[in-house]
Amino acid sequence: MNASDGLNASEREAVVARTMARVERLRGLEFESTVPVEVVDRETYLADENVTATAFEEVVWEALLLVGEDRSVAATFEAFYGASVQGAYVPSEDRIVVVSDSARPTLDRRTLAHELTHALQDQHFGAAFEGRRNLTRDERLGWQGLIEGDAGYVEDLYEQRCGGEWSCLARPTSGPGASLDGEMGVYVAVYQPYSDGPAFVHRLRERGGWAAVNAAYADPPTSSAAVIHPTRYPDWEPTAVRVPDRSADDWRRFGRSPPGTTVGEASLFATLWANGGTETFHLQRPSRPHRTYNYTHPVTAGWVGDRLVPYRNETATGYVLRTEWATTGDAAAFAIAYRDLLRTRRGAERRAGDVLVVPAGPYTDAYRVTRNGTTVTVTNAPTVEALDAVHRPPAD
Repeated sequence: MNASDGLNASEREAVVARTMARVERLRGLEFESTVPVEVVDRETYLADENVTATAFEEVVWEALLLVGEDRSVAATFEAFYGASVQGAYVPSEDRIVVVSDSARPTLDRRTLAHELTHALQDQHFGAAFEGRRNLTRDERLGWQGLIEGDAGYVEDLYEQRCGGEWSCLARPTSGPGASLDGEMGVYVAVYQPYSDGPAFVHRLRERGGWAAVNAAYADPPTSSAAVIHPTRYPDWEPTAVRVPDRSADDWRRFGRSPPGTTVGEASLFATLWANGGTETFHLQRPSRPHRTYNYTHPVTAGWVGDRLVPYRNETATGYVLRTEWATTGDAAAFAIAYRDLLRTRRGAERRAGDVLVVPAGPYTDAYRVTRNGTTVTVTNAPTVEALDAVHRPPAD
């Protein structure tokens, strides 16, 4: 087959059938039905995409110091996905779309194997894809660690065979359709399940074969920490963290029950990495096989739980981020690192007590960073005077 100029319909069908058979062999599961595969160029794919973001999500990404007030989350993710997406499985339609950057749309063997594994997951563990709409951000990352990890692991195994016993399509030489340089912080926050998931699944398979991987769909990891540190799964669970509502009458929470979300270890890692801590991070030194990046760092490895609760009044937003740590040393390290990044990366000025003010830029706000034992609380408001209105400190 000649893949350099794109595949005709019969060639594509043959490649898809061969790849399905190989994925079945690698994964130890059989497809229940054939999966249609469509190859489109990036422009066509993006024309059909409609990225949206709620006001709640705007505050969450601002709180992570990854998407500031100078741009919208929707526009940021539209640019991010425009540069990074290589394919997608559409569960509601049981079909695969592969995105090609070639002049003539061309199948990428790794992308095809990855997306076919998603179709296989849906056919065998479809219930695992249902009821996942109300997850916190961190719960979703944990769940994606299994879903994307399984597909990424099969993709790795497939590629290993292509280097030896299997005859495979040559991989396209062109890269993503746009640069990720301006969105690297968002990329690091979003990519963690794809990076650590394959190593997580590899660890499960080492413990109990594919049966252990299959069983995990009934009990998926509930945090990014469980995927970053796979020895914690399945016995370890993050600590439930509550933020009492001590806001003034003119500040209110968003209408969510329970209020807020959990951002998790991976998101806090991305926050510190993207805001000036790159010299102490070893992101591009993966510590285990089947791992793309290294998401472990002493400042975030002690995370055991958090809760981020956004607030708003008639004209502005704020938030409370309460984090819980394994030891007082872990908590102190995070508090120091967070204050340092506000000062060195965002130009924050120290005010009385634990208050810092960022005077200009996309994160122009007042911040109060306090530690009480193993708990670190970050309160954000548009002004110093509004900090107590968003979250009044507890009485001594």
